Amino acid sequence: MSAPQRRPADAPPADAAGASWLRRLWNQFGTLLMAVLIALSIRAFVIEPYRIPSESMLPTLLVGDHLFVNKFVYGIKIPFTDLRLPGLREPRRGDVVVFDVARDRWGGIYPVDLRPELPEDRFVKRIVGVPGDTIEVRNGQLHVNGEPVPVEWSDETVVDEDGRTLRIGEETLNGRRHRIADDPRHGGPSRAPITLEPGRYFLMGDNRDYSNDSRSWGTVRLADMKGPAFVLYWSWNWNGSWAELLNPLTWWRLFTQEMRWERIGDGIR
Repeated sequence: MSAPQRRPADAPPADAAGASWLRRLWNQFGTLLMAVLIALSIRAFVIEPYRIPSESMLPTLLVGDHLFVNKFVYGIKIPFTDLRLPGLREPRRGDVVVFDVARDRWGGIYPVDLRPELPEDRFVKRIVGVPGDTIEVRNGQLHVNGEPVPVEWSDETVVDEDGRTLRIGEETLNGRRHRIADDPRHGGPSRAPITLEPGRYFLMGDNRDYSNDSRSWGTVRLADMKGPAFVLYWSWNWNGSWAELLNPLTWWRLFTQEMRWERIGDGIR
């Protein structure tokens, strides 16, 4: 019978060797894992990106704008509930917010709480009415609590993707000024007077005649708002596929023709 082999005197115990292997693995991937967890936590609770897919917020936001949403301002939403932690402030008139709506297969849009069985989509609009306000849109003019919201029209115009020329004006809402777009040849959707219930908000696009908003499908709860948009971190006039971005010739065109460098870093009024 052969004698049992002896472990060299300087060899580490088996459990120590295993611990050393785990330590090396953690040194290799632990920092990356922590960075991913921190990034996911920030996205879930503090800041979330959003891309503008339509012209409903012209001239404030353009198709291809990428913005950050501050989810901390209105209070962090507790996952899988409608509850929020205390925020810095309540939503107010003039805020540009990202929020959820429900959407059916035929394109119908509804407040999430009225059709919870439907899949959700994400919109961006401006708050024009807060709980207790009476909102009316008549002949293209927004009225809040019986008073028309003042607009100063300028000679500036913008041409949309369908070739329509829209005039630009500055609206003063809640003491804050922001730009809106209007088609003088088209009245846009109207809205009979509605008094907003507690916890519900009325939202409209800045492109007043071509926005699918609360005039058509109703009001939004605070629970369905992600938060106010506050800064543009990227902007380009790009409608191609991601596969086209693999072509170096596409990169040159993007950086010389399609990028809107002057908009990157702009705050959102």
